[in-house]
Amino acid sequence: MLIQDILRRKRDAEALDADAIHTFMRGVADGSVGDAQIGAFAMAVVLNGMNRDEAIALTEATRDSGQVLRWHDLHLDGPVLDKHSTGGVGDLVSLVLGPWIAACGGHVPMISGRGLGHTGGTLDKLEAIPGYDVTPDDARFRRLVKDVGVAIIGQTGTLAPADKRLYGVRDVTATVESLPLIVASILGKKLACGLDTLVMDVKVGNGAFMPTAEASRELAEAIVAIGSSAGTPTSVLLTDMNQPLADCAGNALEVHEALRLLRGEGRDSRLYRVTHALATEMLVQAGLATDADDAAIRLETALASGEALERFARMVHGLGGPSDLAERPAHYLAPAPCTTEVVAPRAGTVNAIDTRALGLGVVELGGGRRNAGDAIDPRVGLSHITPLGERVEAGQPLLRLHAASQTDADAVSRRLREAFTLGEPDPAVPTSLIHATLRQETSS
Repeated sequence: MLIQDILRRKRDAEALDADAIHTFMRGVADGSVGDAQIGAFAMAVVLNGMNRDEAIALTEATRDSGQVLRWHDLHLDGPVLDKHSTGGVGDLVSLVLGPWIAACGGHVPMISGRGLGHTGGTLDKLEAIPGYDVTPDDARFRRLVKDVGVAIIGQTGTLAPADKRLYGVRDVTATVESLPLIVASILGKKLACGLDTLVMDVKVGNGAFMPTAEASRELAEAIVAIGSSAGTPTSVLLTDMNQPLADCAGNALEVHEALRLLRGEGRDSRLYRVTHALATEMLVQAGLATDADDAAIRLETALASGEALERFARMVHGLGGPSDLAERPAHYLAPAPCTTEVVAPRAGTVNAIDTRALGLGVVELGGGRRNAGDAIDPRVGLSHITPLGERVEAGQPLLRLHAASQTDADAVSRRLREAFTLGEPDPAVPTSLIHATLRQETSS
């Protein structure tokens, strides 16, 4: 089948069969399809869309374009499961969830990414830990998944290579915003990990990846349907991102916060509640718990016993980090040289937070990337972020800013201050944390 024929059919809004899609994606992976052809395909999909069968075939072809991990030879004593988030600000769920699930009997081969735009990246957070290797060889990765129960690493060159190339072209051809392309990119990498079950966290709100609540819901529904149809039971929680999930944002700061939760602290936080909800869904869906109540008991035991923290510590050490990070985090996670407070210009209740602006503030401080090759300063970020609904007086802190210099702090302080909308208490301020849970053929 000629690639030109495939492109012509998609250009003319014809539906492609699975063979055509697999042929095209094999060519993307092995280099026989050129960048111009990839761009033409992506633009045709953006303009003409894909039906459900095409979207499933594209996801499967992305998954099958490289190595698909198999675990049967390791004789694991529990299911292989994972979670993925569409990203946000202060979203360090993966750092807590992976070891927590491992402590409950799961095996979590978590392939994570770097920061994108205003959102923080799990790999960037972990690289704040000295020595942590996000690109281990396959043998070490598999050994940790078996023995520790969790390994959080970056995408290898052998997992879904077609996605890496297709995304690179989409990024420079204005073809990122396409639901079937987004879903295939997200699920292709995850399903290549040989999962028994997958739980997705799709964010909703002004700090979310998708621009509207409707778009987030549409993405969630597509992920559930396509992931499950591709052979991996998949469910989605729609969670709020109208404010940072944690009260901090920045790589080392978020590692500190993950350790705090794994020590059993912060149980009243939004971060804990979202992580607990995702963990519950994972345990029940994978058969590690009979229902939500049983899951809650298992999760509490794993946290209170210190087992979840131990799994995190073993993972860090197994991937080249210090063996005593949990006991001496301040020794390894250096603080920023300059700490200052951004204060409220007047009294009022926090009725809105421009979450995206806070995330971009971290990037401007050096905690994220403006360009792909930029170095990251793990020390910088924000902490003690005032939540929605809280009243502040004039001159009281809205957040604490951690910067490399006073000059850097001054450069972003005004924009960070303007990210908070103060006024009289507003009952319309969104308060729900879990908007919905979507499962195959059911939603709540």
